Amino acid sequence: MRTEISRRNMIKGIGAAALAPTLLPLAAAAQSGKKPWWLGNGMPQESADTPKIATAINMSHENVTDEAIRGVVQLGVYHVLGGGPPIPWTASQLQPVVDKLKAHGVALGNLMIGGFPNTIYGRPGRDEEIEKIRQSIQAAGQVGLPVIEYNFYAHRAMEGYYEETGRGGAGLTGVDSSRMKGLPPLPDEGPHTLDEMWDNITYFLKAVIPVAEKANVRLALHPNDPPFPLSRGSQQIMATLAGWKHLIEIVDSPSNGITFDCGVTREMGEDPVAVCRYFGTRDRINHMHYRNPRIFTPYTKYVEGFIDEGDVNMLAVMRELVRVKYTREIYPEHPRALDYDRARGPIHGYPGGGGYTGDVYDIAYAKAMLQAALLLERG
Repeated sequence: MRTEISRRNMIKGIGAAALAPTLLPLAAAAQSGKKPWWLGNGMPQESADTPKIATAINMSHENVTDEAIRGVVQLGVYHVLGGGPPIPWTASQLQPVVDKLKAHGVALGNLMIGGFPNTIYGRPGRDEEIEKIRQSIQAAGQVGLPVIEYNFYAHRAMEGYYEETGRGGAGLTGVDSSRMKGLPPLPDEGPHTLDEMWDNITYFLKAVIPVAEKANVRLALHPNDPPFPLSRGSQQIMATLAGWKHLIEIVDSPSNGITFDCGVTREMGEDPVAVCRYFGTRDRINHMHYRNPRIFTPYTKYVEGFIDEGDVNMLAVMRELVRVKYTREIYPEHPRALDYDRARGPIHGYPGGGGYTGDVYDIAYAKAMLQAALLLERG
């Protein structure tokens, strides 16, 4: 899950003309294949053979501004992701965004695709939606977009969220399935069984994965989060480890993979390192979310807190990602609400969610974990 982020309000008053000189050295270094002059030799850095720390950016062409790119690059982040346009995507839509980012040494690694409810629920009209998705995958391949992420929720249990208070009054995101007790199915969704949902996603995968393979694009299905076993009368196919494993067996292809979320893994009571090893050694981690919840009851009650305080050994997860030679994006998501962001905004959509300052904290932590993991692997 993600919320598209606008950096614009965080760096008001900085003109585009003032930005260009700062970004040009990075662009020149990227095009030449040489590292920027300011990178020394003391700490390992990202490379083609390592994971890539990424953050979200508003992907509409008019919002991919110099200011937005500057707000990413200043954090030492050179890989971004975001929400894609309405389907079907076209290469002419995507190419200007890819080119502008690339001109500043930043790569677009993942776009979220949506807008196919008939496909999810197996309703009339799904073939038309699937054709639009196939066209979108082809467009992604044409512009060199490596990963498309998607959801396949029967119902996403947003009603289970509430705001919790953490250290110093910071905002955390609490999750409790009891808040949804007795809620009926929504009219536009209806109730759905596991068998129904597996049938629907099987139909989908068999139609789109061959297209993705030809386009050199990987699909990444995000797990159900929250992973409640039942949500408004519907069962959830990606709310258990068994479901994750079954997904990649439906069509055996690197293009049919998952978004490995170490936070959701722990929410289900599973070992994130072991799960990372299972999917990583099979080359089925196509995207990665990096966060750290505190679990009270697996599946049903937990708190999404600071990245350095939860029940996940974040260094062990990063080390395993390095060991299995994962080289795609890592997204430190769900920043916590800090007073600095509360006063300035914008704030992420989750109860207790934060903004740019929270992102800075999470990104810095993730970069430190990556550097530590790379140093340890050197021995």
